[in-house]
Amino acid sequence: METSFSMNGGDGPNSYTQNSKIQKEGNDQAKASLSNSIQEKLIIQNHSSAEKPQVFSIADLGCSVGPNTFACVNTIIEAVRLKFQTHGSESILPEFHVFFNDHVANDFNTLFRSLPLNREYMAAGVPGSFCGRLFPKASMNLMHSAFALHWLTKIPEELTDKESPAWNKGRITYVGSSNDVIEAYTAQFLRDMEDFFTARTVELVNNGLLAILILCRPEGTKPSESTIMQGFDRLGHAFTEMAKEGLLSEALVDSFNLPIFIPNASEVKKVVSSIQHLSIEKLEEIYYPTKIVTHEDARVSSLHIRAAMEGLIRQHFGNKIIDEIFKRFIRKLHEFSKTPRHLQDGILFLLVKCNAIP
Repeated sequence: METSFSMNGGDGPNSYTQNSKIQKEGNDQAKASLSNSIQEKLIIQNHSSAEKPQVFSIADLGCSVGPNTFACVNTIIEAVRLKFQTHGSESILPEFHVFFNDHVANDFNTLFRSLPLNREYMAAGVPGSFCGRLFPKASMNLMHSAFALHWLTKIPEELTDKESPAWNKGRITYVGSSNDVIEAYTAQFLRDMEDFFTARTVELVNNGLLAILILCRPEGTKPSESTIMQGFDRLGHAFTEMAKEGLLSEALVDSFNLPIFIPNASEVKKVVSSIQHLSIEKLEEIYYPTKIVTHEDARVSSLHIRAAMEGLIRQHFGNKIIDEIFKRFIRKLHEFSKTPRHLQDGILFLLVKCNAIP
C-alpha cells in the first residue's frame, strides 16, 4: 500500500510554508542551471497565431504549498519566454498553463490562496502520486520536480516482518542497519524511479523536457554514509530513548520506518538510461553548505524536518508525542553536528528530454 501524507499545511509556525527556507536555498543554487538548460535544450515548435496562441503546459510535481514552487515556475516561464524571443517568436508568445501536483492530502487551499496575484499563467491542481500517470498522453511541454523524489511510495514490507532478515528492529532509517535492509530500501527507490520516469515518457510531448532537483549523496559513498540520512537517524534515537523511558511502545518504534532514500548520481543516471524514449541532456551535482553549528541551527533544521514529517509521525504514533519528540530531536541533531564528517550530501540537477512514444 502506498504511503500518502503531506507537508504541514497552513502558514503557522510549524507549517511547510514557514519552514522551507533550506529547500529555497537549494532551488536558488540550481536556478541558473534550470534557466540555462531550458534555453539551451528547449525546441520551439511554433504553432501560434494572433487568433490562437500556443498553450505551453508546465507541471510541478510534488509542489507542496509554496512559496518555493511559485519561484521555480517563474524561473521556468522566464526561461521559456526568453527562448521564444531569441527564436524570433516574441510577437506570438504562448499562453502558459501550470499544473501543481501533490498527494491528495496536500493543503491545496493554502497553495491556491498563496498564488501570486501578478502571475502570468493559468493554474490548476492535480492530486495524486507522481509515480503514476497524471496527465493525458503527449500533453505536457515541460515538467519539474524539486526535493520530492527522495520520498518512497511505500516502506518495503520486509522491514516490519519479524521473520524477515530485513526486519529493521529499533531503527527508523537504513543507517546502521543490515545489508538486507539497505537492499530493500534501494530496490524500492529504483522501482519508484522507474515508474516515475516511465509515466513521464507518456505525458511529455515529443522533445518535452523534465527538470529534476533531488537530494543526493557523494559518488562512491554507501547509502548509509549519507549525512542527510544520518541526521534523520537521530530522530530514531529520540524515539528509542522515549521507548526506553516507557513513554512509547517499543513495538510502535520497531514498526516505523521513514520512507526516504538518498541516492547518488550514478543510481539516478542508471534508472533514466534504462527508460526508452528518454535522454539525459544535463547532469550536475551541486553542493551547498547546510551545516549545523549552534543549538539555534539545530532548532531551525528540526522545524524544517517537522514540517515535512509531522503528518507521517502523527499517523503512526498519534498526537501526544509530537512536541516532545522534536524537542529531543533538536538536542540529538546538535550532538550529531559535532561528529566529524569528511563528505556532505548535496543536490543533483538533472535535465531529461523525451522522444515521445508514437
